[in-house]
Amino acid sequence: MRVAKLVEKNKIAVSEEEFCGVTGSDEVVIQVKAVGICGTDLHIFQGERDDVALPRVMGHELSGIVTEAGSSVTHLKVGDKVILDPVMACGVCSTCQKGHENVCDSVKCFGVQMDGGFQDYIRVPAKQVYRFPEHISFEEAALAEPFSVAANILSRAGACTEDSIAVIGAGTIGLSIVQAAKGLGARVLAMDISDTKLNKAKEFGADAIVNTKDTSFKDAVECFAPGGVDVIIDAVGISPFLEQCIDLAASYGRIMVISFDGRPAEIKPVSVTKKELSILGSRMNCRKMPMVVEWLEKEMIQPKKMISRTYVLQDIQQAFIDTIEHSDDNIKTIIRF
Repeated sequence: MRVAKLVEKNKIAVSEEEFCGVTGSDEVVIQVKAVGICGTDLHIFQGERDDVALPRVMGHELSGIVTEAGSSVTHLKVGDKVILDPVMACGVCSTCQKGHENVCDSVKCFGVQMDGGFQDYIRVPAKQVYRFPEHISFEEAALAEPFSVAANILSRAGACTEDSIAVIGAGTIGLSIVQAAKGLGARVLAMDISDTKLNKAKEFGADAIVNTKDTSFKDAVECFAPGGVDVIIDAVGISPFLEQCIDLAASYGRIMVISFDGRPAEIKPVSVTKKELSILGSRMNCRKMPMVVEWLEKEMIQPKKMISRTYVLQDIQQAFIDTIEHSDDNIKTIIRF
């Protein structure tokens, strides 16, 4: 089978390798059909992640077809169209037993700390795999993973119909949040520096869009929700934004942190106390794939409109280069098999 490996910084090599089928009764083999290039993949490609050993097969946003199932697998069968939840946890520690597998001390993300989906076939635990509707394309289904991230963020925030929600950044995750939040009936403000991405946010239902090259975060929020927003989500992920979020949140507001920025942020405890703010983290997703499948079935989300470019596996090197060079107008690049 074909395998695309990042062999060194900025270099992916496609080679032929042997593949071993199901080795455990609780496993399935998936013939990969489509994989999205994630922002995480771009950071790995450019050598910006010190927790990833090379060579590495990247790719954790994927869809495909079940071609083999272990003897104890009952919820899947050969021929099913499926998506993968890439959160791989130990399943036995106290954190996992409490239902928080996404923050297990030994959690790994498929395609990040372990080889992923940029290959013709993968063998994975069946419990991580979910069927999706026949009428949904493989390319659209590959975006289920970023929507699961959005689902987890909004769940952690306790977002509801009555909320005003500000989303900083209109990339893949930001636009996924916009769509999911509008599905809840919330009022949504999207902020970015790309008019192309902001126009997409408007298309997906954002009640207001602001280019922060022209208008400050503070002025944008004050105009949208005088006194502050109920939920503010930094989908860009840099520590200075967290500092601003404290000031932009309404009393009893929730601030969602999804950043892996290691730099400290200066937060005045008095600001948190006076407004009784909640600062909440959200990492990957915690069993949110069934929710996303339901969204797909009900057409509550529009993944097709988020796909900017598609490439075949043989052109994956160029796909990464083009995605980086056209980051201002690119939302999601898909590799087709």
